Amino acid sequence: MVDKKNSRWKIFTEQLRNKYRLVILNDDSFAEKFSLRLSPLGIIILFGSITIIMTTFVISIIAFTSLREYIPGYGNVNDRKDIISLNLKADSLENTLKSRDWYINNLLNVFSGKTDGKTPKPIKDTTGKYTNIDIKPSNQDLKLRNEIETNQLTSTSDKVTANKLNALSNYFFFSPINGIITNSYNLNEEHFGIDIVSKENEFIKATLDGTIIFSGFTTNEGYVIQIQHGNDLTSIYKHCSTLTKKPGDFVKAGEPIAIVGNTGENSNGPHLHFEIWYNGFSINPQNYVVF
Repeated sequence: MVDKKNSRWKIFTEQLRNKYRLVILNDDSFAEKFSLRLSPLGIIILFGSITIIMTTFVISIIAFTSLREYIPGYGNVNDRKDIISLNLKADSLENTLKSRDWYINNLLNVFSGKTDGKTPKPIKDTTGKYTNIDIKPSNQDLKLRNEIETNQLTSTSDKVTANKLNALSNYFFFSPINGIITNSYNLNEEHFGIDIVSKENEFIKATLDGTIIFSGFTTNEGYVIQIQHGNDLTSIYKHCSTLTKKPGDFVKAGEPIAIVGNTGENSNGPHLHFEIWYNGFSINPQNYVVF
């Protein structure tokens, strides 16, 4: 069986190598004009070489000349770059317009009083039974607390007094709200700010340029917003009804950040509790702000 296959392959290869002569004769005189000796294998190699050369030539013309622009599906490379650049600019312009519309709508809502930036108040846990828990401190605990608080108040007052004239004299504090001060700054009573009563729905403004570091709801203080200013200064605004800024926003002095309210368990009427902290210590806002 193997010999039969080998014999067939041998016959086929011999036929490819057989020589044939192509002769062109004069029809009248039968004189030979042209003669060419060929074989089937040579013809296959000749046509294969011509095909490869022509294919390479056509591909080179399409790839390296401007003729490719006349072929459907191809285009000018520079035109394609311009189209992609225009698409990117159009997307950027669309995003910019959306952001501007959102900013303008928020401003209109703030000025018209239609703000909806309230976060839901936390729901009190009523499932636990905490009435039998004794949370009253002992006499020794109360004595220790009084000693620590007295020492802290004394050190705080001394440090702030030593530094405030040098570091804060160049600042111009913008009044966060116009109103009547009903409760002043008092370290002994742990009242680290002042309470200001003003008109209902009055805007609360930032006292200095800074970045919002907290904007949310607490059980005792209601809606609270805090701003971090330069030189380790922090201002705090408590008991707001609505907050118009979120953490990370940069605000300018005098820019509205909230609305006066009566939120939180420690509030007994519409007012603003305003605090200023410097280097981790509270200072009296009335020494720097004109209300």
